[in-house]
Amino acid sequence: MLGIKRLGLLAALVLVGVAPAAAAQAAAQPSEQDTQYLQAVHQVNLYEIAAGELAQEKGQNQQVKELGQQFVTDHTELDQSVQDLAGQLNVELPSEPTTDQQDGLDQLNNASGEEFDRLWVTQELAGHVQAIQATQTEISQGTESQVVQLAQTALPVLQAHYDALVMLAEELGIPVPETSPSGTPSPGGTVPAPGGTTPTPGETFTEEAPVPGGTVTETPAPQQS
Repeated sequence: MLGIKRLGLLAALVLVGVAPAAAAQAAAQPSEQDTQYLQAVHQVNLYEIAAGELAQEKGQNQQVKELGQQFVTDHTELDQSVQDLAGQLNVELPSEPTTDQQDGLDQLNNASGEEFDRLWVTQELAGHVQAIQATQTEISQGTESQVVQLAQTALPVLQAHYDALVMLAEELGIPVPETSPSGTPSPGGTVPAPGGTTPTPGETFTEEAPVPGGTVTETPAPQQS
């Protein structure tokens, strides 16, 4: 058991955007950064929910199954808040994961046994590093207070997921994405998006995916527990 502590995500996130908005704020338009973050995190949630369901169905390792169930719960709750806030701000959300994310789901559907477990953990590590970086970017660069608040609430949940994945990866002997002191992936240690090239043990991650809304600079690195 990884003993992941539930973080009360729904209770915290439901506060985002539910209070009556002032007329001035209602008329305000979210920035491109805010819009891209809401769209990107929604696609992350769509991928995480689908991948988590696959983990419960196909995972051979019990911890993979448990993490999959946890991710489905947390990302479903997060996405409800994303959808509610996007509706308030008139932000149109995509209806499906990105092409890379869908490719990753296809790979998971075609894998089984230990191969599935290793592929799932590798994809989840990559996805959570990117989600954390995108969330840090929103916190530092976002202008719409409600979107920034959602990002601030989501960040510790994403971090807890990442920490649990690192622990599981170490147990299974799966490479963990390297990060530089500034918090950005180090040269030669960047991670592919889910569906990208998956490294085998002993190889490094070499593909770099852009962070929605801009690059991340001088932000805290995902910390291992």
